[in-house]
Amino acid sequence: MTANTPMLVTFVVYIALMIGIGLFAYLRTKNLSDYILGGRSLGSYVTALSAGASDMSGWLLMGLPGAVYMSGLSESWIAIGLVIGAYLNWLFVAGRLRVQTEYNGNALTLPDYFTNRFEDNSRVLRIFSALVILVFFTIYCASGVVAGARLFESTFGMDYSTALWAGAAATIAYTFIGGFLAVSWTDTVQATLMIFALILTPVMVMIATGGADATFAAIELQDPTNFDMLKGMTFISVISLMAWGLGYFGQPHILARFMAADSVKTIPAARRISMAWMILCLIGTVSVGFFGIAYFAAHPEVAGPVTENPERVFIELAKLLFNPWVAGVLLSAILAAVMSTLSCQLLVCSSALTEDFYKAFLRKDASQTELVWVGRGMVLLVALIAIALAANPENRVLGLVSYAWAGFGAAFGPVVLLSVTWSRMTRNGALAGMLVGALTVILWKNYVGLGIYEIIPGFILATLAIVVFSLMGKGPSQTMQARFAQAEKEYQDA
Repeated sequence: MTANTPMLVTFVVYIALMIGIGLFAYLRTKNLSDYILGGRSLGSYVTALSAGASDMSGWLLMGLPGAVYMSGLSESWIAIGLVIGAYLNWLFVAGRLRVQTEYNGNALTLPDYFTNRFEDNSRVLRIFSALVILVFFTIYCASGVVAGARLFESTFGMDYSTALWAGAAATIAYTFIGGFLAVSWTDTVQATLMIFALILTPVMVMIATGGADATFAAIELQDPTNFDMLKGMTFISVISLMAWGLGYFGQPHILARFMAADSVKTIPAARRISMAWMILCLIGTVSVGFFGIAYFAAHPEVAGPVTENPERVFIELAKLLFNPWVAGVLLSAILAAVMSTLSCQLLVCSSALTEDFYKAFLRKDASQTELVWVGRGMVLLVALIAIALAANPENRVLGLVSYAWAGFGAAFGPVVLLSVTWSRMTRNGALAGMLVGALTVILWKNYVGLGIYEIIPGFILATLAIVVFSLMGKGPSQTMQARFAQAEKEYQDA
């Protein structure tokens, strides 16, 4: 038995469990609503952990620890921004979106919600929002495929192209089979595994480096500025890192969890569970990267893989510090993070193609069985495109995620936030906000930069566009205002 055998066995068992959950969910999937939103049946615990797991992709265990390992605590501003953004999203959007989607045609997807909320008979909102989902989610899916490939590459010595397919295959399998229920139930298992790994690993690193005092002394000896939260930072760079929190308002894979809750009454409990889980995970992941500085300074002979690619810091620490069987469980947490996010992104893309293109424009009278199978076919299609995008071994997880995160945050964030809080918003305002947000991110990223994360100008300009175009044109209809008021009343009464 080689050292890799226990880890391989652990991975195989874990993947088999996820596919088993997918098969069980398959038996519960009767129609498109079940496949896309699980029949709106998620309780507070599953809503909370599936929202968290779908949010915290491979970057939680690879991108962020790598950034902290390279630069110290100054990279933790991202984590602070994310906590603030996630809490505000749960507080202002989650419950309202759950109610508004039900009142507006029992919408199953964001494009469906926008179309019904703003009585868009032209269906231009549906088309453009579905296109935004497909463009940015394909990039986002590629980041998940890259993270999975890195894991299989470093754990089992596969070449990158083989690891690419190995990492994606299991996720595609259970998403294809079980749809939203499979994704949500597996997310709950994966969230539990992720928090276990992120609490245990930094504790073991600290023990291996001689305890808390010795660990902090070694980090300070390596570079005293590692403790400086403002190391190499300007006001703009701090704001840019914290601005990641703005992205939460527009992430379709997270918003889908809110829409799928069994009742608006489950949201407060889900918020508390999700935020506690998220804070513990982020403390753990920052600690892994930070304590890793001390460990690899004391053991330079094993630091080669991390020096070559800092995003492997968690992988290498797990392999070096734990029994191979335990390491297999911990490394499965990376696979969990990758699979949980990739699966719901594939599903959201599939939903957009099935509900917002195929059903809306090609086959209005298609049967539920036909739509579910079209949805499964679209999962395969999007996955293959994401694998093609991820084929470049020079890809970095955090870079791919940041672009897609900004795209959704700017294109959908202000539209979603204002659509559930401002009754005066109109179709033209929503369309202007989406167009301005998406285009600003693309143009800023490629041509302007200035050291400012593109979500900031995108979010600000999109919000202004929504307000200006809503107030300039004809106001919302009486039926639109009435639906908004009824939904808001139900939310306030809950």
